[in-house]
Amino acid sequence: MAKQAGHVKYVGTLGEVRHFKIKGNEGYFAGLKGGPTAEQVKTAPGFIRTRENMSEFGACANAGKSVRVGLSSLMKQMSDSQLTGRLTAIMKKINIEDGSEARGQRAVLISLQPQYLKGLDFNRNISFNGVFNAPFTLAATVDRNESTLTVPAFNPLNFMSVPSGATHFRILNALSVVSDFVFNATTGAYEPADSDLNEVSNIAYSAYTPIDVVTPLLTITATLPGAPTMNTNVTAIGSIGIEFYQQVGTNYYLFNAGNAMKIQELF
Repeated sequence: MAKQAGHVKYVGTLGEVRHFKIKGNEGYFAGLKGGPTAEQVKTAPGFIRTRENMSEFGACANAGKSVRVGLSSLMKQMSDSQLTGRLTAIMKKINIEDGSEARGQRAVLISLQPQYLKGLDFNRNISFNGVFNAPFTLAATVDRNESTLTVPAFNPLNFMSVPSGATHFRILNALSVVSDFVFNATTGAYEPADSDLNEVSNIAYSAYTPIDVVTPLLTITATLPGAPTMNTNVTAIGSIGIEFYQQVGTNYYLFNAGNAMKIQELF
């Protein structure tokens, strides 16, 4: 694959050469036309491994999407443009751990390999630990349908990296559910093992808290709607985050930058 170094910027096909952009990368790229037809990929014996990879890749993409959908209200201010790809890559690591099924049908068993998701920063450019380093604990109930974030009293100016102009912040505790994804031999497609619980979530916030005074003890509890009964096919994701605001009169305006969130625990 070639990369254009000059000032001519265009996309599309010129002769036998395709010109295109790649999301998340600067510049323009070029590559030769050609390759197998869609029908060959779907049916030819020589592409069986390709079909297996495509099937599992789709499952990993859907599992990653469920993580994002469960926290969809936070994605705009908390994620970077390549989170989708990073989540898919994590799900693929989980996928290849399944040794009980044939290639092309291996499950995405997040419930058995949750360690791959732990510590994930939703924005790779803004580490939660780099923004907020006060002591805290995050614990879930035995039923896994409720979690409590506890932050002892602390001085924000000593334990936070505050963006210029911010006057207040909020700490959030997000509890969301992602299901394992398994291959359905009848439909020939991957499906969540528990579609009812998959993507269920609740996000709880602290009050708008001033930057320049000592913050008292914070106890933030997130409870899944209806307090559902969790089963072994689903994983509860405990994410913690911080949002910064500027107060103008009685209104609080969310900053576009400086906000951070990560997956702290999986229950």
